[in-house]
Amino acid sequence: MKLTLQLQLLPTAEQAALLLTTMERCNEAASFAARVGFEAKVFSQPSIHARCYRELRERFGLSSQQAVRSIGKAVEAFARDKTVCPTFRPHGAITYDQRLMSFKGMDRVSLLTVGGGRQLVALVFGEYQRERFDRIKGQADLVSRDGKFFLLCTIDLPEPPPLQVKAFVGVDLGIVQIATTSDGESFSGEKVEEVRQRFNETRKNLQRRGTKSARRILKRIRHRETNFRAHENHVIAKKIVVCAKDTSRGIAIEELTGIRSRCTVRHAQRNRYSGWAFHQLRSFVTYKAKLAGVSVVVVDPRNTSRTCSQCGYCDKKNRKSQAEFCCKRCSFSLNADYNAAINLAARAVVNLPR
Repeated sequence: MKLTLQLQLLPTAEQAALLLTTMERCNEAASFAARVGFEAKVFSQPSIHARCYRELRERFGLSSQQAVRSIGKAVEAFARDKTVCPTFRPHGAITYDQRLMSFKGMDRVSLLTVGGGRQLVALVFGEYQRERFDRIKGQADLVSRDGKFFLLCTIDLPEPPPLQVKAFVGVDLGIVQIATTSDGESFSGEKVEEVRQRFNETRKNLQRRGTKSARRILKRIRHRETNFRAHENHVIAKKIVVCAKDTSRGIAIEELTGIRSRCTVRHAQRNRYSGWAFHQLRSFVTYKAKLAGVSVVVVDPRNTSRTCSQCGYCDKKNRKSQAEFCCKRCSFSLNADYNAAINLAARAVVNLPR
């Protein structure tokens, strides 16, 4: 299983300037290579290489491998869409392979730069990355974010054999309750909503002010809400996977692809609804479960919130409110999300191969 490790670089001021220059030159070269290929109607690495390799080296001062990687970036863009000629951002990510980069222990990395030769740059990372550092192979992406530099390295982890399961933990996803399991455990979205409202109000005030200092503050805080949401989803996903693994069960999660195009909400709820990161949570659950050997089953969620988990009676009127479920046939009453999670777990069991 392939994962990405994020390693932070701690360059000196001189090294930071060289890294930025290298990113600018490589992205300019990639845009030039893309334009050459687009005008000639050729989109493969050998075809573009034959047309502009030497000019890339002379015009942008790149080494041979930097020129090759710049052409490769253009080719990757054409693989997605050949109808548009891509133009790359000056400080967009660039690729470093084994010819351009080498680790010198666990605290330094040697990076080839334009105009500065090879630079030994200090590294810093956490315990999670330290445990997997020896699995780094192949190429890495150099990324610049908010004045900081990161190496995004690919690692390949062995997947444990999946556990044989006969039962599932159902996971109902929502906005008020981010996730509710069939064991009755709920993860509230109240804190996420509080953070969203606070940042939304801060952004409106700063944008209204429009001064240079306001723009500087906006730039500084632009990723904080996103990072907070990702952290919360990581915590929730880890707890769900640990619960399933400890009880030798699989995970049944609802399929919500395309839900934003199918549903409409009131104007006052649009920001909250559009910021709902259910896909991110599902992807976190999926990869963490795969590392733990836990099976994940995607279940059709239709009518799970309207169906009684006790008698199976389905009626729209069973769902009295967002949080309350009361069966019209057997009078069974339960939290609506908890009831839906139980139904999801039951559907996953029914779909198990005999």
